[in-house]
Amino acid sequence: MAEITLRVLEGADRGRVYENLATPITVGREEGNSIQLNDERISRFHVKVQDDQDKLVLTDLESTNGTKVNGQDCQVRILRYGDLIAVGRSVLLFGSREQIAERLAMLRGEVDGNGAGGNGSRDDRSSPQPPSLDFELNYSGDPDMQSTLHTLQPPDLPDRLSPGQAAQLYELLEYLHQRIRDLLACVSVPKDSQQMSLDVRQWQSLLDLQARLSEYIRRVSDPGEEG
Repeated sequence: MAEITLRVLEGADRGRVYENLATPITVGREEGNSIQLNDERISRFHVKVQDDQDKLVLTDLESTNGTKVNGQDCQVRILRYGDLIAVGRSVLLFGSREQIAERLAMLRGEVDGNGAGGNGSRDDRSSPQPPSLDFELNYSGDPDMQSTLHTLQPPDLPDRLSPGQAAQLYELLEYLHQRIRDLLACVSVPKDSQQMSLDVRQWQSLLDLQARLSEYIRRVSDPGEEG
């Protein structure tokens, strides 16, 4: 029996985190599911995740609208930490931050399947630090950029905002969230591949989003400068 974590990225239950759920679990819109989602496009019992021979297997329970993993329709699929599961209007991220970080570290050979160093052994003199998702997401092959001192950390939200400022900040974050969501929806993930691709239009959309963020940063850092 394994324990899994699912985080809701999209849908009416966006922001909910279901941690350390013992397999098997089911996801659906009715009571009796391990995860009950408020989504009319999800079937009563939509998908099941179970542990089978050390693999976590997702099975679509003959749902009306189907299930996608990383954008691909599927009936049965082995799940890996970091996979995106789309059911109805809801999108769930499979795995905790620590589990996703460990998978990314394994993909570049930093740790083995037991969480040890890349050479398959642990240092008896000290316990290795668990992988950091913030470090892994910003990992670069450039040795000068690999230090954890340079790892980007998520900032705290500002304190003591007025109601108007809070509403403006909410609109800004919601805009960025929707733009990123639309880009993620267009990512193509070939089966059994570690590579993803965007078409030229979506690549330009990503660049445009970066340009807008650059403008926002400049205007915040120098309010007196004209946009």
